[in-house]
Amino acid sequence: MSILSIDGVSVSYGKVEAVHDVSLKVEAGAIVTVIGANGAGKTTLLGAAMGLLECRGDIHLDGRPLARMLVEARVEAGMCLVAEKRELFGTMPVEDNLLLGGFRVSRAERRRGLEEVYGRFPRLKQRRGQTAGTLSGGERQMLAMGRALMGRPRLLMLDEPSLGLAPLIVRDILGIVAELRQTGVAILLVEQNARAALEIADYGYVMELGEVIMHGPARRLAHDPRVIESYLGVGSHREAPAQYVEAGEQA
Repeated sequence: MSILSIDGVSVSYGKVEAVHDVSLKVEAGAIVTVIGANGAGKTTLLGAAMGLLECRGDIHLDGRPLARMLVEARVEAGMCLVAEKRELFGTMPVEDNLLLGGFRVSRAERRRGLEEVYGRFPRLKQRRGQTAGTLSGGERQMLAMGRALMGRPRLLMLDEPSLGLAPLIVRDILGIVAELRQTGVAILLVEQNARAALEIADYGYVMELGEVIMHGPARRLAHDPRVIESYLGVGSHREAPAQYVEAGEQA
């Protein structure tokens, strides 16, 4: 059974439909990415999954319907969203930000979680007493991810973790995302950096104008000529088309 199942979800802002009839699944321990241009509806989809936006359609976590579940209850159930703006407490030290992320676990788990986060993000340990607002962009993203992991999520949703970061920092951040697969946490990764996202993901969905236009194993999508031309910045058509799945077909 999928840990997250989104079936026929649509989201509107007034009369404007930002997401139309989108379906996707995230299996336990897998990294699933949603790629597409700015304005494709990727962030809106995450907001609906987290309960931040009203939507039509069905969303299930471990087979449980989430329609009547508040955001707080979804967090308790093991969902966590790292928003594009990171939403840190800028005047508080790094360590206090992390400890707030573990408010729902025991003191022993918080202590263990802190050690694990510092092991995964050594730079945060070096800056544990520094206020979050003085960190670099890459460090703030590390802190946002570390704070999310403190809550022991079963499903981690990341909204544009590479946004505004230098290429070397992007490599480090997404490398850490790939390593999280070993912990068993499932990841739903929304990214404009399609090349980097498809390199670490197991499965991918391509969104355009609020709809999923194709989906399939990430490696196959990365070699599809249309994905290459539209999202990877390479106009080569020499490679054979990937066996992707058109929207509406079964994977």
